[in-house]
Amino acid sequence: MISLDNLTVSYGGWTLFDNISFLINPKDRIGLVGRNGAGKTTLLRLIMGEQQPTSGAVTIGTDCTLGYLPQTMRVHDTTSLVEETAKAFEEVNGLEKEIARLTAEIAERTDYETERYSDLLHRLNEAQDRFAMLGGETREADIEKTLLGLGFKRSDFARPTAEFSGGWRMRIELAKLLLRRPSIFLLDEPTNHLDIESIQWLEEYLKNYSGAVLLISHDRAFLDNVTTRTVELSLGKVTDYKVPYSKYVELRRERREQQKAAYENQQRMIEKTEEFIEKFRYKPTKSNQVQSRIKQLEKLDRLEIEEEDASHLNIKFPPAPRSGQVVAELKEVGMSFGAKHVFSGADFTIEKGDRIALVGRNGEGKTTLARMLVGELTPTEGSIRLGANVNIGYYAQNQDDLMDGEFTVFDTLDRVAVGDIRTRLRDILGAFLFRGEDIDKKVKVLSGGERSRLAMARMMLEPRNLLVLDEPTNHMDMRSKDILKEAILKYDGTVVVVSHDREFLDGMVDKIYEFRDGGVQEYLGGIYYFLEKRKLASLQEIERRDKPATAAAPKENSGKLSYEQKKEQEKLLRKLRKQVAEIEAELSKVEEEIAAFDARFAVATEYVEADYKAYNDLKARYDHLMHEWEKASYEVEIVEEG
Repeated sequence: MISLDNLTVSYGGWTLFDNISFLINPKDRIGLVGRNGAGKTTLLRLIMGEQQPTSGAVTIGTDCTLGYLPQTMRVHDTTSLVEETAKAFEEVNGLEKEIARLTAEIAERTDYETERYSDLLHRLNEAQDRFAMLGGETREADIEKTLLGLGFKRSDFARPTAEFSGGWRMRIELAKLLLRRPSIFLLDEPTNHLDIESIQWLEEYLKNYSGAVLLISHDRAFLDNVTTRTVELSLGKVTDYKVPYSKYVELRRERREQQKAAYENQQRMIEKTEEFIEKFRYKPTKSNQVQSRIKQLEKLDRLEIEEEDASHLNIKFPPAPRSGQVVAELKEVGMSFGAKHVFSGADFTIEKGDRIALVGRNGEGKTTLARMLVGELTPTEGSIRLGANVNIGYYAQNQDDLMDGEFTVFDTLDRVAVGDIRTRLRDILGAFLFRGEDIDKKVKVLSGGERSRLAMARMMLEPRNLLVLDEPTNHMDMRSKDILKEAILKYDGTVVVVSHDREFLDGMVDKIYEFRDGGVQEYLGGIYYFLEKRKLASLQEIERRDKPATAAAPKENSGKLSYEQKKEQEKLLRKLRKQVAEIEAELSKVEEEIAAFDARFAVATEYVEADYKAYNDLKARYDHLMHEWEKASYEVEIVEEG
């Protein structure tokens, strides 16, 4: 279906891909893995034709259609949710018109034996088959199922797309992509903006999909549940494993041991040969043997092995200061923003040593409760009382914005580190992917993901007895997530974590609070126990639970806003909308500059360091602006609905 033949991508003296080749067959389920910077996203862009290789070719079958979900994209704001999603059926609508035209023409003709009549029948059959394959007969039902599966509610269907925050807009694009039913899905971190329910629904969809899937993800459970083949990018080469991710990890470990042994044997041989050459270089009686060995080394195909930090870093949170047995007591806690009700009835006690996960759909109140615990928000219903000597460490989704941009990566940690831990700051930074010259970069030039990882590394240095972590793994690769999880498991304090990463939560938490339909429900057990109890696997179950439950509707704030409150709200809304418009204008400008660099690099014949520094700075700026845009859009949504 798709053939990648001897692809090479070079930038001056640096080679990203070196003659890589592999096939993507119909119905393949491929996980694309490799270190950050190995070229995973570049490979998807090559397949899409958005970037050209230095040499080699990508050959796509005649009838093959591509569906690409990049990590970031812009969504148009001119329609409602359903109308925007229905754009996925543009081809279907065209086929419908063609079927109607062909049917009318056939009905008028009487030349039944002619080639023209036979040709019309053939074209009609082809159009009808394609129409059925693309879901023409079930358009409305498919739109509804897909939107519900991705976490939207029926009450959202008529809402303008402009009202949705950045994460929900990505879901709209994903819904359109799924409904187009391409021959192959190319998905770059598709779970980044999804909650657990939506991730599980997407897993089922992709497992049962009739086409092929090539995806990049740092979600182990998602990879294991969807893929059956793993393609690894390393040192400019590809290695193809015909197994899911977890099995690949085992096979890779075995293969790496073999590579390491072969590499060490070759290095010993090279060392001995070089010693012989050096020892007898100037002895005439040995000149033939010396020349022979020199030629031997010149012809040698030298083995390479990817540098891997095999050390077991014992990174851990500082010991938790002593606190009372009751860490926090919540009594009938609820929250509303103006007329917008978020949740009610959070009534539970957090005790010393508890490991708690807050789960549920986006917008149901998980982050809101986390902010209440740390004192950033005051509940509009009930009360929260912290216990004696509670000292909170808080990792927020916008944690990266709270760091000083003028400090270097190293200085950011060095300013808060105390005691012996200061001698191990480089190890800690290395664990969170900051190596070599990275530690001297200023925070302001880091990408959004880099800033998030740095914020987490910094938080691990300060003694706290309650950790409140809001989506801590969003920008982390698998090794960083493992290190963080190991540190939390060793931590002797109390942990409250908001996360949709099942593998990360598994074995780490023993109590779940689910936010759903305006309420909060407790589950005593781990994440997979909760998922089993909720029976989230089937689409029918999701649909049944999504129907309005009038008998158990959440209580609304019945008090109307006063004139002064409305006036203040309108003033705030104007300010926020202006802020969104300004960010969007700057985003457009940065996108144009990035596109100009992409076009230049596609035909570049030499590597210019200044260009690539400017390019990376632009991408860091883009990540930051997108983050700001999501926050501002969400604030507009909250105020508008209030």
